[in-house]
Amino acid sequence: MSESKLQKNHKPRISFFGAAGTVTGSRYLLETQNSRILVDCGLFQGYKFLREKNWQPFPVDAASIDVVILTHAHLDHSGYLPVLVAQGFKGPIYSTAATRDLCKILLLDSAKIQEEEANFRNRHHISKHHPAKPLYTSDMAEKALALFEPVDEGKSASFGDMQVRFHPNGHILGSTYLDVCLAGKHILFSGDLGRPSDLIMRPPEPPCYCDYLVIESTYGNRLHDQRDLMTIVADIVNETVSHGGSVLIPSFAVGRAQGMLYLIQTLRNKKRIPYLPIYLDSPMAISATELMQRHHHLHKLSHKQCLKLSHDIQFLRTVEQSMALNEVVMPCIIVSASGMATGGRVLHHLKRMLGNHRNTVMFAGYQAGGTRGARLVAGEPKVKIHGQYYKVKARIENMDFLSAHADCDEILQWLKQIPAAPKHCFVTHGEAEAADQLRIKLNEELGWSASTPQMGECQILR
Repeated sequence: MSESKLQKNHKPRISFFGAAGTVTGSRYLLETQNSRILVDCGLFQGYKFLREKNWQPFPVDAASIDVVILTHAHLDHSGYLPVLVAQGFKGPIYSTAATRDLCKILLLDSAKIQEEEANFRNRHHISKHHPAKPLYTSDMAEKALALFEPVDEGKSASFGDMQVRFHPNGHILGSTYLDVCLAGKHILFSGDLGRPSDLIMRPPEPPCYCDYLVIESTYGNRLHDQRDLMTIVADIVNETVSHGGSVLIPSFAVGRAQGMLYLIQTLRNKKRIPYLPIYLDSPMAISATELMQRHHHLHKLSHKQCLKLSHDIQFLRTVEQSMALNEVVMPCIIVSASGMATGGRVLHHLKRMLGNHRNTVMFAGYQAGGTRGARLVAGEPKVKIHGQYYKVKARIENMDFLSAHADCDEILQWLKQIPAAPKHCFVTHGEAEAADQLRIKLNEELGWSASTPQMGECQILR
C-alpha cells in the first residue's frame, strides 16, 4: 500500500479543493479508510489568481484517487481531468453517457484551443513564458477520455465501499445530481441545478434523502428577470438591425448555444424579427447540437424539432468559413463560443465588432468575475484581446436570466422537496456574497444547518 493510501482517514470526510468561495473549479474529495472519490474535476476560470491554480499540483496524490464522478460536462466541472490523469490518476471516471459524449467534444476542443493560443502567443511573442505551453494537449485529453465508464441516468455504480446514483437535474444534456452513499452516509451533490422552465431541458428531478448536502449557489443571491424573454430578445435584434448593425452572441457551446438557436429561430419563424442570416460559428457547439439529436429523449425537443434546429442556420466548421464572416456587410446574427469570451472564435468577432456602435454583443448567461465577459458587462471602455486593447463602442447586453442555473427561489423550491432536513448543508459554487446569502436563507427560511466552506477546508462526516 502506498504512503498516500496509508494517510487516508478512518472517518468519512469531505475536502473542498475547488468551487469554494468561488463559482468555478468544482472539485470535492470524499475519503474513507478504504477509498478516495473525487466528485467533479473542473478547471478554474476567471481571475488570474484562480486560473493559476490549474497549473498547481492537485492537493493529494492523483494516483491515490480511486474514482472520479462527474455531475456534468461543463469545463468548470470536467476540464481538469487531462491534468489529473497526467499526474497519475488511472480511473475509472463515472458519468452519464451523454456527459461522456459531451466531454469528448469539450475536452478535445479545450485542448485544441489551448494549443492554438500557445502557438499564437509564441508566433506573436506576446507571452510572458518562453515558450508558452498549453495546460494540456489533445493527446492528454484522449487519455482521460479512455477512462470513462458511462452510467445510465437513474442508475447506480459501485466502487469499493461507495455507491453513486445519477438523477437528472435539468442543467444541460446528461447533467445530474448525485446521491453518493459512502460508509453509511448519503451525500447529495446538486451539481449545477437547472431551472423548472428551461427552453430545452426538462425540470430537475426532486431531490432524494441525504445526510449531507453540497448545493451550488451561482445565483444564490439573485432572482431571474421575469419579463418576457421573446420580447426582450426581439427588441434587441430589431433595434440593432434598424441601425444597420449585427448581433454577436457569445454563448456556451453546450446547452446555451442550442437554446439561443431555438429562441432566435422561433422569433424568425413568427416574423417577430427579420429573416436574418444566422451563423453558428463554433465547431464544438455544432457537435453539441448534433449530439442533442442523438440524445433527444433527455430533453424537451423531439428528434424532428432537433433537425429543424439547424434548418436555415449556417454551420461554420472551418477557420476559413469563420474568417469569411469578416466580409459580410449585411446585418446578421452570429452565435459563437465561448460564453464568457475567455477564448475561442468569438474573440476574433469581438475584435472586429466591438468598435462599431451599430453592433450589439448580447451575452447569454452568467459571467464569472475576472472574465472578459464580466468586464464587458460591467461597462469597461476597452478590453484586452490577444495582447491588444480594443475600444468598446458596441452596445453590450447581458441576458443573465437566460442562465441554465436555478435562481435563489428556484433552488429553495427544489430543496423543500427533500424528505427530511440534512444534518448539514455545504454551500458551494458561488461567489462569496451569493453563497453566503443562500446560506442565510437555508438557516432562516428552512431552519437548516449550513456553512460556506473555504478552499482547502476539510469536514468530518459524522
